[in-house]
Amino acid sequence: MPMMTDAADQIARRDVPPAQSHGLAGADASVAGASWAVSARGRTTVSSKAGLRERGAVLWRWLLGIVVVVMAGGATWQWYANRDKTGPVGAEQAAGAGAEKGGEKGGEKGGEKGGGRGAGKGGGRFGDPANRVTPVSVATIATGDLEVYINALGTVTPLRTVTVRARVDGELVKVLFREGQMVREGELLAEIDPRPFLVQQTQMEGQMARDEALLANARIDLERYRTLFAQDSIARQQVDTQASLVRQLEGTVRMDAGQLDNVRLQLTYARITAPISGRIGLRQVDQGNIVHASDANGLAVITQTQPVAVIYTIPQDSLSGVMRRQAAAGRLPAQAWDREQKRLLARGFLASIDNQIDVTTGTLRLKAQFDNRDAELFPNQFVNVRMLVDTLRGVVIAPAAAVQRGVQGLFVYVAKDDNTVAVRVITTGANEAGRVEVTSGLVAGERVVVDGMDRLREGAKIEIIEAGRQGRGGRGGKPEAGARTEKADQGGKADQGGKPPRGEGGERPDRGDKGGSERRPQRAPQ
Repeated sequence: MPMMTDAADQIARRDVPPAQSHGLAGADASVAGASWAVSARGRTTVSSKAGLRERGAVLWRWLLGIVVVVMAGGATWQWYANRDKTGPVGAEQAAGAGAEKGGEKGGEKGGEKGGGRGAGKGGGRFGDPANRVTPVSVATIATGDLEVYINALGTVTPLRTVTVRARVDGELVKVLFREGQMVREGELLAEIDPRPFLVQQTQMEGQMARDEALLANARIDLERYRTLFAQDSIARQQVDTQASLVRQLEGTVRMDAGQLDNVRLQLTYARITAPISGRIGLRQVDQGNIVHASDANGLAVITQTQPVAVIYTIPQDSLSGVMRRQAAAGRLPAQAWDREQKRLLARGFLASIDNQIDVTTGTLRLKAQFDNRDAELFPNQFVNVRMLVDTLRGVVIAPAAAVQRGVQGLFVYVAKDDNTVAVRVITTGANEAGRVEVTSGLVAGERVVVDGMDRLREGAKIEIIEAGRQGRGGRGGKPEAGARTEKADQGGKADQGGKPPRGEGGERPDRGDKGGSERRPQRAPQ
């Protein structure tokens, strides 16, 4: 037994399979082979567990790295998002912080690298809100004349519209007009076959000649009978009978004359002429067709467009002013504009007013007349009508952009000489083309803020800039020449690191005022 144990240990240490053991007996070899198999199986199990542990460690390291990368990316995205959202506020905070630090250095180095002029005075434009300076545009109040118009939507309507019809029956042998052309009154448009009417004319002329001959003979006989009756040669009855015959023949001749005139009129109707001057429309019947006087559509339609009318409606509340103005001035001027109200089409006057108000809409129809020499107005065209109803002389006029509405009513920001603003409540009157009549609250010569008032309050400090030169500096570029103000020139030295400004407003150009047609200027940090 000790020999088998030693042999098994030797085989296990050397990893020699039982079949290759040197000089061992069969029983000893069997025992040694079994011992080797058990030892090899144990080592295989241990190696598998070690490999699994190593792969698990590698997998955990990968997962940890992915989590770290995701968290870093999320933090970076959040930082950029917060920076974009804060916008001017973040810029103001950074500028305020730089101003405070620069203020400490400003006492030693003159404020060249951080504080600058604004920091040395307690924050400058972006420091303390009480000392914040807001760039604005102003306009001067003036007196002048203000024209008051009534605007309405109207429809162009021809003064006359005529349907050209055939007045006799027959074949349409000629069409002498072009569709859409301008025609004059009496101009020949078409012809109907005149031959049947010429035949009737000849017949009536022959019948009338025969009846006139009979009448002439009867009159001669009447004279003879009267002479014989004077000689007491014939009876009175014969004279009276002859006189009656003469009158009968006279009636027949007149009837023949009427029939002849009728045939001649029918012959005239065979030539179709324009009843009015105007533009003729599309042809309804082609040449060669048989036309009748009872046809519903007719041959064509002519509309009179020179002059032309425009029918529009006004509110019933405006009627009294229109009536007073018409009674005083006689004619009220009217203008016809295109759909976008950018081009003047024609000038005219108020021609007539309807006699009753539409109860369903509370409006009244008016008709204006225009010469339309340039043919700018076309039938059934929609136009914008501007009718002058009054002219206010010598009134105080303010820009409509300066008037604000609040809980106290209408008000404006008045720019004072000390570069501060004051809230002024006003009352207004007529409003026309961006100008407002101010009945109380302002006088001529005062200046009011027309742009940049969204952050203003009573007593706020302002910086007046030139209109039309605000917010033109591009990102990373320089503002337009002449657009910098005195304070911007003095504070421009405080830009950190000498970096170019992001625009005259210190912000991206696309962050202007979304409510106006022009971008609102932003404040540059100092």
